[in-house]
Amino acid sequence: MHILLADSDATEALGQALARTRPQTAVVHLQGDLGAGKSTLARALLRALGVTGAIRSPTYTLVERYPLESGEAWHLDLYRIGDAGELEFLGLDEGAAVLWLVEWPERGIAALPQADLKVLLDVEGEGRSARLVASSEAGEQWLFRLAEARQLHAPSLQAG
Repeated sequence: MHILLADSDATEALGQALARTRPQTAVVHLQGDLGAGKSTLARALLRALGVTGAIRSPTYTLVERYPLESGEAWHLDLYRIGDAGELEFLGLDEGAAVLWLVEWPERGIAALPQADLKVLLDVEGEGRSARLVASSEAGEQWLFRLAEARQLHAPSLQAG
């Protein structure tokens, strides 16, 4: 699924739509260059899931944990790690989080759970684009619910 994101409001609308249609547990890999909108999307998704207060970028802490009604969400930014082995020291137990939002997953892929959904963000002209790729059965069902619910028909989102 390819979506044109005209502005940051569209990126936030995508995050909200993903939150409304997400499976009970999910691993999301957020990929794209610096400034592509990974953190904006993650913040919008977390906010739509009820996270209140500051939603900090995990650029320097590597992981930020947020309580959800159904468990805990982990937002990781692996840009600064040199080797996947460094993740061992973060205390990430695969079963402890119901939602993983991982920026720069390619830097720690060997130590991460398999993605259910990959969100590939890119700068396109004045805006951005997002390509959503399911990587599991749960991810396929997520994309189906997203399309079926017509969650992407906000004025600033255009599915392509």
